[in-house]
Amino acid sequence: MTQATGALPGHGTGQVHLPGGQRRSARVVARSLFALTKPRIIELLLITTLPTMLLAQRGVPSVWLIAATLAGGALAAGSANTLNCFIDRDIDAVMRRTSRRPLAASAAKAVIRPTEALVFGLVLGAASTLLFGLLVNWLAAGLADAAILFYVFVYTLGLKRRTASNIVIGGAAGCFPALVGWAAVTGRVSIAAVVLFAVIFFWTPPHFWALAMKFRDDYAAAGVPMLPVVAPPAVVVRKIVFYSYAMVAATLALVPYAGWVYGGCAVGLGAWFLVEAHRLRSRVAHGDAPAPMRLFHQSIAYLTLLFAAVAVSVLLPFGRW
Repeated sequence: MTQATGALPGHGTGQVHLPGGQRRSARVVARSLFALTKPRIIELLLITTLPTMLLAQRGVPSVWLIAATLAGGALAAGSANTLNCFIDRDIDAVMRRTSRRPLAASAAKAVIRPTEALVFGLVLGAASTLLFGLLVNWLAAGLADAAILFYVFVYTLGLKRRTASNIVIGGAAGCFPALVGWAAVTGRVSIAAVVLFAVIFFWTPPHFWALAMKFRDDYAAAGVPMLPVVAPPAVVVRKIVFYSYAMVAATLALVPYAGWVYGGCAVGLGAWFLVEAHRLRSRVAHGDAPAPMRLFHQSIAYLTLLFAAVAVSVLLPFGRW
């Protein structure tokens, strides 16, 4: 059988040589590498970046700056997610929710090798740094790099397998796009950017704990001490409600910067989210099936609509103080 070569392309044949003589098309390999970047998460991160840029500009920045910032942000997020998949490939293989990720497959079925994924993640990170530094500014580049390092070293390596507070602290990595977007436009980080950071920071625990409640057995089997694994449901939902209120309070702190149209949207959306958080807590208190995925999906819609309100408030000719 043909031995695997060290390179992905099969010497111009469009084939990839794998251990044991297997061959897969370069298209399959590319699709697998793309999957490692977790594109759905990248979409959510970019949704928070563009409205932040509009608010920082108090209008629409140049198309080139928007394109460079979003591209750099996508590369940075793809780098962090790929490196996360590389590190967590052992527990991804245990959990049903993540067992289909490219690196979670056994060596005999793997499309790509771990070392290839590692190199891919590092290349994405380097490309992000250069793109930000050369086409945007070096503060934005540094913040994007900080997000990658925080996600990989603080969350994935430092907290995820050690403490139930993993997502509370580690989730800060997902807040950096707000700082990056603001820095891309202004060359600095202001109080408004920090408020946006806080909104995402307090949003992350309710969002992720709802998911972890659904997949509690997966995390338990993998030995990951997510809060729903180590604490009873009543404690989990109580903390979800607490962070939900903190999140709504943070959204209201942005009203002086974003205007009264945004403020009205923030109040309405916040009430909508809090009702669902209390509904989840009530179901747990009454011993009913909690249905946490309702809150999980609603949290995605909530964050999307909230940042859309930021963008709209900037673009409207009225609604500002």
